[in-house]
Amino acid sequence: MPVLYRTQRLPVSIETAWEFFSTPSNLAKITPEYMRFHVTSDPAHLEKIYAGQVITYTVRPLFNIPLFWMTEITHVEPGTFFVDEQRIGPYSLWHHQHRFRAIPGGVEMTDLVHYRLPLGPLGSLAHWLFVGRQLKDIFDFRWTKLEQVFGKMPENA
Repeated sequence: MPVLYRTQRLPVSIETAWEFFSTPSNLAKITPEYMRFHVTSDPAHLEKIYAGQVITYTVRPLFNIPLFWMTEITHVEPGTFFVDEQRIGPYSLWHHQHRFRAIPGGVEMTDLVHYRLPLGPLGSLAHWLFVGRQLKDIFDFRWTKLEQVFGKMPENA
């Protein structure tokens, strides 16, 4: 099963990081525009994440074809971590842990994503051909965008 693991340090408080990442509408701000990511859930239910929350999106990862994606926030420990799991969408499994830890001068954020594509060998081929690279590119974009929004952690930190 493919696993994506990323750790990023930013020069902001854990409260600032949590405030940003626990607001579902901010996900669109750190997703590449070519994905045409759009939150379709009722905005009245998107102010802050909570366990049991269901969030719906449309995304266009391939050939501009819209895909419906539904995730559920399954676990939340404010200021520490939350987990989103796909309920309907392009993956047969999507389990994404977001962890936050205060460090001197900022916050360390960790993404751990376990995922699987459908269709057995065809899904494995699609992962090898483009899905794995596309996910890497999406998380690279997020890294850069977060540094633009919050600044870079000093080299000696």
